[in-house]
Amino acid sequence: VHDPDRPAPKRVNPGPAGPPAPVPADAIVLFDGKGASKWESSDWKVVDGCLVSGDKVLTSKENFGSAQFHVERMARANFESPWYNQGNNGVLLMGLYEIQVLDSYENDTYPDGQAASVYGQYPPSVNACLPPGEWQAYDIVFRRPRFNADGQLIDPARVTLFHNGILVQDS
Repeated sequence: VHDPDRPAPKRVNPGPAGPPAPVPADAIVLFDGKGASKWESSDWKVVDGCLVSGDKVLTSKENFGSAQFHVERMARANFESPWYNQGNNGVLLMGLYEIQVLDSYENDTYPDGQAASVYGQYPPSVNACLPPGEWQAYDIVFRRPRFNADGQLIDPARVTLFHNGILVQDS
């Protein structure tokens, strides 16, 4: 875990971000650009149609098992501070698995802590980050682990992740 000598993912250019896709008819929209009513109370704020991170954890009011998520985020351009303060965050699935959200464009960190890693476990296959100041897209398909009646694992958790349109995780 966090071995800095582990091979780092190759940097690839995903190309420019495309226009926003329409929201699927069956989607549960957790943030609509107007309010944070689908989230537990936190210090995150809505500013100019964006949800701006605070220091506390942001947790949805609704619980999910297997699900598909679309997340967009932007790190500030020209940020002057330690690397770990440049949008260091994550999408926590079932309280156990974290999809790392971090500016990894020109920000070297340990491979299993880069953007689109399964934090502390699996580096992304490539580094598909766009520069700070541009929107990053994470499309996550998560399949929860399944257990039999005796509590034995019969099917482990699985994740498929596209970062800026490029497949980076498929376990």
